[in-house]
Amino acid sequence: MKLGLHYWNYSTPAEPAAIAPTLRETAQIADQAGVDSFTVMDHFFQMEQTAPAEEPMLEGYTTLGYLAALTSRMTLGLLVTGVMYRHPGILAKTVSTLDVLSGGRARLGIGASWYEREQRGLGVPVVPVAERFERLEETLQICLQMWSDDNGPYEGRHYRLAETLNSPQPLTRPRPMIMIGGGGEKKTLRLVAKYADACNIFGSSAADVEHKLSVLREHCAAEGRDYGTIVKTALVNRPALVDVDAWLADVEAFGKLGITEVMLMPDRHPVEFVTGVAEQIVPRLAQLP
Repeated sequence: MKLGLHYWNYSTPAEPAAIAPTLRETAQIADQAGVDSFTVMDHFFQMEQTAPAEEPMLEGYTTLGYLAALTSRMTLGLLVTGVMYRHPGILAKTVSTLDVLSGGRARLGIGASWYEREQRGLGVPVVPVAERFERLEETLQICLQMWSDDNGPYEGRHYRLAETLNSPQPLTRPRPMIMIGGGGEKKTLRLVAKYADACNIFGSSAADVEHKLSVLREHCAAEGRDYGTIVKTALVNRPALVDVDAWLADVEAFGKLGITEVMLMPDRHPVEFVTGVAEQIVPRLAQLP
């Protein structure tokens, strides 16, 4: 079972000047401890479900570029890049840049953006949900074309590119992993089956995970895709350090269902959290069957 750390909160400690050193120390401890992936959010305002929108939030790909120079082994990515926030051609170039500068450690996590307050606030176009998914599918097609030998044009309903030249290409072969985030059963998981290398679903319970994976299996059958080729990942809801035994029991149950990477989120000072993970989680996770 692989382990990912999802860094979602820049408010602890409270001083803005402490954001960079705290992020640096957290990432370096995680990298040295054997954490496999480090992700951040693709938001510009903090999510109102978790904290006031006014709390600190950093732009995700700039943050990952900073971390690329500070770490050496973890893969780096946004857990879910918002499809409306960047033109697809620029997004493919951005992830390619991260991959080259990190020595082949970038991944593309992507999904349909949803946080309308930040979109309206910053002037990002707000479009109906159906159109967001159309744009998501075209974005996936464009990224795949830009990460191939095809430098020709792309003609879609929403995006038109005269040429998809992308030099240098990513170092990762055959290309950076594409992970679609979300558990939407009609559209999201269908796009996973059709285009993605990995899915990311909420690990709320074993029953929920089992259901989402069964839906994904059905989409794979419809698309002619080998279900076994898709990496299954889950963001585990249970706080990891509050009850380590219970957290590990959840993870073991998810593993039996086919999940091969679990992600956890700090619920306290990030350095304190990742130190606890290194000491209490990483050694025991390696012992799971």
